[in-house]
Amino acid sequence: MVRPHPILRALALAAFAAVMLDGCSSRHAQPKLVRLPDQKHGELVVLTRSSPTTYYQGAQGPAGMEYDMARDFADYLGLKLKIKVVARDHGLMQALAAGEGDFVAGVTMTSARKQDARFGPPYQVVHEELVYRAGTRKPADARALIGRPIEVVAGSSAAAALMSLRSTLPHLAWTDATHMQADELLFLVWQGLLRFAVADSNVVAVNRRYYPALRVAFTIGPPRELAWAFPKKHDTKLYLAAFRFFAQLRRSGQLADLIARYYGVTRFNYVHIHTYLRRVRVALPLYAPLFRSAGARYHIPWRLLAAVAYQESRWDADAESPTGVQGLMMLTNDTCLSVGVTDRLNPRQSIDGGARYLRTLLDALPSDIPQPDRTWMALAAYNIGLNHLEDARWLTREQGANPDRWTDVEQRLPLLEDPWWFRKTRYGYAAGYTAVQYVNRIRVYYRILRHLRQTSGATRSLLFQLSEPAI
Repeated sequence: MVRPHPILRALALAAFAAVMLDGCSSRHAQPKLVRLPDQKHGELVVLTRSSPTTYYQGAQGPAGMEYDMARDFADYLGLKLKIKVVARDHGLMQALAAGEGDFVAGVTMTSARKQDARFGPPYQVVHEELVYRAGTRKPADARALIGRPIEVVAGSSAAAALMSLRSTLPHLAWTDATHMQADELLFLVWQGLLRFAVADSNVVAVNRRYYPALRVAFTIGPPRELAWAFPKKHDTKLYLAAFRFFAQLRRSGQLADLIARYYGVTRFNYVHIHTYLRRVRVALPLYAPLFRSAGARYHIPWRLLAAVAYQESRWDADAESPTGVQGLMMLTNDTCLSVGVTDRLNPRQSIDGGARYLRTLLDALPSDIPQPDRTWMALAAYNIGLNHLEDARWLTREQGANPDRWTDVEQRLPLLEDPWWFRKTRYGYAAGYTAVQYVNRIRVYYRILRHLRQTSGATRSLLFQLSEPAI
């Protein structure tokens, strides 16, 4: 493989930086405070990396699954959270050993790391995955990698997995990337600047949302567990407190909720997303001012309205379904009457009417449903109606789950298609599984729009080169 010119790699990494995740997080009811008076200055210092799976600065402030858990752990302890970002994977354990933080958030357990630290309770299982780009030849197995260019993050669990593989494949070779993270390597694979990379499956899952041409060839090595790493010292109060904290996270369902928030919407059809990104470039500019205006009027993010419209009509103002709904927002006659729309094929009226209707649904839901769960439920109601959503929430409550949490309700919506269950409800049958797919697709479209918003000019052009490698 011809090595890419450094300037091309720099351009690709600049584009990667522009599409870093910014997601949403929600606060949950906090557990009883457990104070550790020996913590310096009343702070909990957490070491982590800046990445979509750990910690990053989103549109509404700090976010990331590791950040959310560390923040709630600090609240649990009655301490102030201080995040200390370590630039590279191999520096995390060194910083812990040097006493620069209380623990490392979000690392995989390896035999080498267990010698230097004690690990808290595991909360996710991941695999090391070999990733390549769609349109290039898929390696059949690990033997096919001999003599092929591979890059991994230096000091990472992926590097450890390849090292273990070398015991049976002594001629296997790879490059340790000392100045890049796994997210950056995956971006280079997507752009055709790098042939293969190895990364944790959770990192791959998140990045495939935005780099849909990424493909997983196979896993390398056994599954590994993610956990927090604590220093090996005699004082174990913080270490033991972490076990109590995670036990409570599991009992409350908050851990499952966090995993669903950050990893729940990961399945993509490459061709479909390719079409979507092309429509973002060609069709969305025609209607973006109308989405912005309606969003401001009804206090709804305009990109969310645009995502709904794409799911409904693919941004075709003349769209019509076999059931008779029409326009960008695919409004029914009854909905038009309720929101004052006289011409469904008029883009301005359609967008305004759809936004007004969604606002009505948001306001009609019980006030104690938090965000973003409230939005996802309102979108489900946009698809199947508020009454059927309430039936699903009733089933959720009857089964002992939380009717105010979307991850619980979406599991019960498909029951509205099962006679055993829908006959017990007030409003009967509904296409509940379709509603779940509807919401999840809109969430995908909405995420992509938010991550593209910072790109412009040459970077935007680079992001849309999905059908061919960058060079």
